[in-house]
Amino acid sequence: MAGKYNICLDIGGTKVLGAIFDKNREIVYRLKKKTKEGGDSKENVEEVIISVVAEMLEASGIKKKDISAIAAGAPGVIDSAKGIVLFSPNLPWRDYDIKTPIEKKFGVPFFIGNDVNVGVLGEFKYGAARGYKNVVGFFPGTGMGGGLILDGKLFTGNQFKAAEYGHMILEPEGPLCGCGQRGCLEALSSKQGMSAYIREQTARGRESMMKESVQGGVFKSKILKKALAAKDTVAMEAVDRACHYLAIATGNMINTISPDIVVYGGGVIEACGEIFLEKILKEVDRYCMPSIRSTVELKIAELGDDSNIYGALAMIEGK
Repeated sequence: MAGKYNICLDIGGTKVLGAIFDKNREIVYRLKKKTKEGGDSKENVEEVIISVVAEMLEASGIKKKDISAIAAGAPGVIDSAKGIVLFSPNLPWRDYDIKTPIEKKFGVPFFIGNDVNVGVLGEFKYGAARGYKNVVGFFPGTGMGGGLILDGKLFTGNQFKAAEYGHMILEPEGPLCGCGQRGCLEALSSKQGMSAYIREQTARGRESMMKESVQGGVFKSKILKKALAAKDTVAMEAVDRACHYLAIATGNMINTISPDIVVYGGGVIEACGEIFLEKILKEVDRYCMPSIRSTVELKIAELGDDSNIYGALAMIEGK
């Protein structure tokens, strides 16, 4: 593509993170902007995306004509071929064509994909999974995202719905998941799952420094890190439980895919990754065939919060 720069976005339920990359893949400018309070219309999110791109261009002094393309990762089921968000759990988009208005406004190609797929693609191209061909990605955050690279290509399955292994059922009689099933990996190992466990235990009268942080929803990852450093018993139990089920899910994926590498990313891993990886490594061998396990590496994602924007860059460079 002709321009000197690419604009990459991480679109979330409450914020949009933008970055401008130069031709050497260096970030020359970045900006984070919240979506408006009560902004539950599709136009609001679209306005924020446009304003983030426009503000970055103005503040950096980079001209629109010097931009090659814009790309983004966003939560939900996304038809990346057409640039249509089919469904998003955290954004007010259903069968929404986000590609047309962005391309019309800025006059360059726009690409979009599921945020965790894009994050795993970022790790595959520029992070922990560089040089591997088959990659399984687990991204525990508020929910449990998954991404899959098979034979060097992002695998999205029929109608872009693949790699939802956050909804792999591990305990059929387990806790209720937001998807309606019981005992999903997400209900056990995500921030939602860990927060629910901590709420249950403190409701029984047990003490935890995380009691207040889970009352209104899910904890912030940095609070979990502090609780673990303080040897908070309930927090440690929640993490042990989360890692136990992540180890089972990892073993299942190792047996199913025989990947070269399993990568763990997302906010929880960025805050507490070494603790999680150590616990998963202690258990995972119980849940997969030794002959398959022997050829798989398990690693923490390298790009942290930037995995999505680097994945967006990989989408542009792959076109």
